[in-house]
Amino acid sequence: MFSVCVQNNLYRFAVAKPKVEVGGDVGGASSIADLMRKLPFHAPGENYKSDGYVVTPDTKRLLEEHLKITSGKVRTRFPPEPNGILHIGHAKAININFGYAAAHDGICFLRYDDTNPEKEEEKFFIGIKDMVEWLGYKPYKITHSSDYFDQLYEWAVQLIKKDHAYVCHQKSEEIKGYNPPPSPWRNRPIEESLQLFEDMKNGKIDEGDATLRLKITLEEGKQDPVAYRIKFKPHHRTGSKWCIYPTYDYTHCLCDSIEHITHSLCTKEFQSRRSSYYWLCNALGIYCPVQWEYGRLNVNYTVVSKRKIAKLIDEGIVNDWDDPRLYTLTALRRRGLPAAAINSFCAGLGVTGALGAVDPSMLDAAVRDVLNITAPRVMVVLEPLKITIKNFPSDKPITINVPDFPNEPEKGSHKVVLYKVLYIESTDFKESPGKGYRRLTPTQSVGLRHAGYVLKVANVIKDNFGGIVELECTAEPSESADKPKAFIHWVSEPVKVEVRLYEPLFKHKNPEDPSEVPGGFLSDCCEDTLRVVSALADASIRGAKVYDKFQFERIGFFSVDPDASASHIVLNRTVSLKEDTGK
Repeated sequence: MFSVCVQNNLYRFAVAKPKVEVGGDVGGASSIADLMRKLPFHAPGENYKSDGYVVTPDTKRLLEEHLKITSGKVRTRFPPEPNGILHIGHAKAININFGYAAAHDGICFLRYDDTNPEKEEEKFFIGIKDMVEWLGYKPYKITHSSDYFDQLYEWAVQLIKKDHAYVCHQKSEEIKGYNPPPSPWRNRPIEESLQLFEDMKNGKIDEGDATLRLKITLEEGKQDPVAYRIKFKPHHRTGSKWCIYPTYDYTHCLCDSIEHITHSLCTKEFQSRRSSYYWLCNALGIYCPVQWEYGRLNVNYTVVSKRKIAKLIDEGIVNDWDDPRLYTLTALRRRGLPAAAINSFCAGLGVTGALGAVDPSMLDAAVRDVLNITAPRVMVVLEPLKITIKNFPSDKPITINVPDFPNEPEKGSHKVVLYKVLYIESTDFKESPGKGYRRLTPTQSVGLRHAGYVLKVANVIKDNFGGIVELECTAEPSESADKPKAFIHWVSEPVKVEVRLYEPLFKHKNPEDPSEVPGGFLSDCCEDTLRVVSALADASIRGAKVYDKFQFERIGFFSVDPDASASHIVLNRTVSLKEDTGK
C-alpha cells in the first residue's frame, strides 16, 4: 500500500510492497473474451479502489476529467519495443491487452516504445503490427512514445524545478547492480541541474557523461532510476531534433497517463517499477492509471531473447527470425500455427501472477484442436514405394471422390485418381514383419484408403544390392475381398512437393540455465533439426497458396511455406498427429 501526506506543498510517499496481482483462480477459460470478463479489475474511474493506488488531494478532480475524456470506457495498450520480432510470450500480452479491452467494449492502443534509436528498425515496426493483426486484433490507434517527446521533456524540467530530479555524472557501470554508491550530485542546486539538463539537450555534454535521475527509491532497493540519457543517434521519426532520450522507467507511466489508459497491464518483472509509476504521475499532478501485473509466458525447449536468437542466426543454426524452429510469432506463423490456436492456448493458460514455463506439447495440443476441424485431408507419401497393379481393371485412371473431412462429409470433398501405378509409404510394407505388424507383407493384404480396393503382393522387385524398388500387386474390390487388418494412404499420378520436417531445436527444458547447460545455450542445440524430403502428393494440392493448411492422412498437419511457388510447392510440418495411448 501507499500512504501520502502533504508537507511543504510536496507529496511524500511511504512505499510498501504492493499486494495487487491477478487472482490465481482465473484460468481455463474457453476463450480470451470469457477469460477477460472474469478478471477482478477495477472499473474505469474507480482507480482509487485498487490496492496500492496512490490517492492525492487532486485524485477526484483528475478522475472526473479522465472519465469525461474516455466516456468511462476501458482503455489498454500494448507497448512493445520496436527492436526485435515478437515471440510467443508477446502473444499472451497481446491477448490480455487487446482481449481485455474488447471484452469490455473498450479500446486498445498499439504504442511503440521507441525511445532507443540505436536498436530500432523499420522492419520491426512493420512486423509488430502484422503480428497483432494476424492474431485478430485491430488497434484503436497506433502511437509512439516519440509522439510525446516534447511533453516528456517539459515534465522532466518540472521535476527538476520541484527537486524531484537532478543531473548526475556517475558512469553507467557505477550505478548498475544492487546497492550502488549514492550519487554525489543528488543534492546539487536546482538551477544547476536545469542548466545542465539544457546543455544535455543541446548536445553540449558527451554521451555517457551525464544522465537525469529521479529522486525515488524503488521497491527492489534501487535508488534514483535514470530518466534521460544522452545518445547522439538520429531517431527514425524525430530525426536529429533530440540527442537525449527518455528511459522506460520515465516514459511508460507518463505515456499511459497521456493516453488515459485505465488498466496498465504488464508482466510480473515490472512490479518493482510500480512505485516509480505511481510516484511520477502524482509528483507531476497528472492522471494516474492503475498497474496490474501477471505472470509472463515462458515455453520450455526454446529461447526468445533477441540477442540469443541473433546469435543462432549468426552461427547458421537457424536461417532468420522466422525460422520455423523458433518461437517468434513470425516463425510460428511460417510453421503453420493458426492464430486461433495461439489465442486458444493463451486463454487456456489463464491469467495469474505465478511464474513458470509450459511444455511445447500444450501449444501443440491447441494447434491440433484447431487444425483438426479446419485443415482438409489430403494423401501425401513422404518415402514412396512404387506399386504396379497387374490386374488393374481399366485402361484409364479411376476418379475417386475423397471427403476433405471424413467425419463431416458435408464440409466438402476433392477428387483423386487411382491408376495401375501408385505409391505407398515404404514403411507400409515389410518383407519380414515383426509381431503385430498390420500392414502390407508378402502374405498379408492391406486396404487402399478411400479407393475400395484391397492389395495383395504378387512379386517383390529388388535392385542389385537387395533393396526393394517396386512391388507388383493384385487388387480386389473390398466387397469381395477378405477384410484387411489396416488401410493405408497412397497416391497415383502424384504431384511432387518439398516437405520440411522440423524437430525441437534444444535438448534441455531450459537451455539458458547454466546448471542444466554449463556450456551455454549454443552447446545445447540438437543436430539434424531439419529434414527435407521430396514427397508425392495427390493432385488436389495443386494451386495451394502460402499458409494454406492440410492434414496429411496418417502423418500430421502441414502448411504451405512462403518459399512455395506455382511450380514448386513447399510445405512445413506444423505438428504431428496425436498418437493413440499405448501405440
